[in-house]
Amino acid sequence: MTVPAEKVAEVLGLKSRPRSIGALAEAVEQGLPKASLERVIDRVGVTGSERRELLHRVVPAATFKRRTRLKVAESEKTERLARVVALAELLWEEPEEAQRFLMTAHPELNGRRPVDAALSELGARQVEDIVMRALHGLPV
Repeated sequence: MTVPAEKVAEVLGLKSRPRSIGALAEAVEQGLPKASLERVIDRVGVTGSERRELLHRVVPAATFKRRTRLKVAESEKTERLARVVALAELLWEEPEEAQRFLMTAHPELNGRRPVDAALSELGARQVEDIVMRALHGLPV
């Protein structure tokens, strides 16, 4: 099961909702609006300095202030994080439960939090694997 493009687009807060992974990829390649990153971080549920720290792990502070759109690499990180958030929200129907999962260190991620692991492609795949096993009733 892959995460529906519509769900990822909803987490990103995109006004025109891509209905396919191809359309979502096109939006990422064009550069997502910086508001998408803010929206994804809001869905993670972090606030204050932790929120700023996560945001600036994707885009440096001074750069973020100057831009309206993210560069491709920043858009890819943002989409990856949105995909993991969307998948967690599909498993845990309550946003607080999804946020708890995303912000809690996990032994299969070498003690890293899923939100931190999701910033890299391989880490995001690991998180997706954990959530998919839980969706299928397998131990995680």
